[in-house]
Amino acid sequence: MCGRLNQHPDHTHSWREYRGFLELEIPRINVAPTESLALIREGRIDLARWWLTPSWSDGPSQKYSMFNARSEKLTQSPAYRGPFKSQRGIVPMSSFIEWRTSDGKKQPWSIHREGEALYAAALWDEWQGESESLLSCTIVTTTAATAFEPWHHRMPVLLEGEEIDRWLDSSTPVAADDPVFASRLKFPWQVSPLPTAVGNARNKSPTLMEPVGETVELKAEPESAA
Repeated sequence: MCGRLNQHPDHTHSWREYRGFLELEIPRINVAPTESLALIREGRIDLARWWLTPSWSDGPSQKYSMFNARSEKLTQSPAYRGPFKSQRGIVPMSSFIEWRTSDGKKQPWSIHREGEALYAAALWDEWQGESESLLSCTIVTTTAATAFEPWHHRMPVLLEGEEIDRWLDSSTPVAADDPVFASRLKFPWQVSPLPTAVGNARNKSPTLMEPVGETVELKAEPESAA
């Protein structure tokens, strides 16, 4: 996790004050790693490649998996240490997608919040080549909450309320053991089965995000459960 997501304002009631989505070819459906997505950073919104390319690297590469960053390694990895201190961003999502195997078949599921956007903690960096520059990002993940374990052992770090503003404020340090990384559901999640065609990232039709079965609700957990 997280390996596929959607950015569709029509699926939510709130995208906060960031209205620049209308200028960024939104909606973006069935977004896969290495594709571009909308990233909130430093009070603005930009398109960024979803696969972190460190500023000190030789350039874009898929040698190492850099589309997700484990929260446990943010202060250890050379690729994450700098961005964790001062280049934190938010990837707003209408939903993200996970696969669950049942009876030998892989079933895609949409994970979303009813009537609200999801705000995933992210890190970003800018690489500069001789004649080109690249803005890229990675989504921060943590150990899955117990209720979500049947779908995946990891989950994105989702922020709400003042957590969003604190994460975006580079002048405010965030510790490696900050409660924001807790393995719990801060609010209810809805989990809905999707058409198997979602498995092909070239399929970008919004109709692919329409449930094909019963939605499961995962209840929020109190802080003491973390």
